[in-house]
Amino acid sequence: MSLYAVMGYPIGHSLSPEIHEAFGALTGLDVRYERREVRPAGLAEALSAFRAQEGRGANITVPLKGEAYALATRTSVRAERARAVNTLAWQGGGWFGDNTDGAGLIRDLTVNQGWSLQARRVLVVGAGGAAQGIVGPLLDAGIAHLAISNRNPGRARDLVAACRDARVGVADTGVAGASSFDVVINATAAGLSGDLPALPDALFEGAMVYDLMYGPKAQVFLSHARAHGACAVADGLGMLVEQAAESFLLWWGVRPPTGSVLARLRAEVGAA
Repeated sequence: MSLYAVMGYPIGHSLSPEIHEAFGALTGLDVRYERREVRPAGLAEALSAFRAQEGRGANITVPLKGEAYALATRTSVRAERARAVNTLAWQGGGWFGDNTDGAGLIRDLTVNQGWSLQARRVLVVGAGGAAQGIVGPLLDAGIAHLAISNRNPGRARDLVAACRDARVGVADTGVAGASSFDVVINATAAGLSGDLPALPDALFEGAMVYDLMYGPKAQVFLSHARAHGACAVADGLGMLVEQAAESFLLWWGVRPPTGSVLARLRAEVGAA
C-alpha cells in the first residue's frame, strides 16, 4: 500500500492524519498516512527513507518548506511564486513540489467564511514562509491592494519586491491610516507565545480579521480584534482542511468534500 505522511518539527500536534484518513473514508480510498518528525536539515534523508517504504506523497510543515522547495525535482507555478513547498508528490522518478496554502486560504475565506475579496484592501502581518505562500493567491483573487507589515521592515520590502505587482506595498500601520484595511490576516507565529503583533487597535475597526493559526493559539489575536471593532473573525482551521484537500487532489486525482471534516474538527478544536 502506498504511504503518505506529514513531516515537520514539532509534529505531534498535527491534525493531518485525521484529516486525510477522513478524506479517504469519504472518497472510498484506503489512505495510509503518518506523522514523521523531521528536524531542520534532515528532510533529504527523511525523504529517502520514506521512498524506501513506498512513500508517494508528503505534506511539509514548519520549518521545512524551504528545504522541500530546494529538494523538489519539479515545482508548480504556485510553489515557484511562494518559493516554498508544502506538498510533495512522487512523479516520474522525482519529487514534484506544490504549495497549496494559498488555495486553501482563499477557499476558506470565500466559501466557508463567505467573505468577498474583490476590490478589498488587505493587510498581511508577517513576511515569513506563511506569508509567502498566500500573497500570490490573494492577488489572484482580485483584491485592490495588499500591504505587508513585518517587525523587520527589510523582510517586508523583500516580499513586496518579490511580488512584482503594483498593488503590493509595505504597510503604513500608523493610526492615521489604520482604518483603511478591509481584511487583516495574521501570518506571524506570535500566537505561539500568547503575544500580539505590534499593530494599532484602530486598525481592526470594521475589518474582517483572520489568523492562519487555529484553536487556542489564534484566540489572543482574534479576541483582541473582536474587542476593537472587527466585524468578523476566523481562525485557520478551515485553511488547514482546504489546503489538505488540494494535496489530496494532487495525490489521488479527486478533491474530497470538506464540510463534514471541518465541522468535526471544529467541534474538537473549539470556536474561532
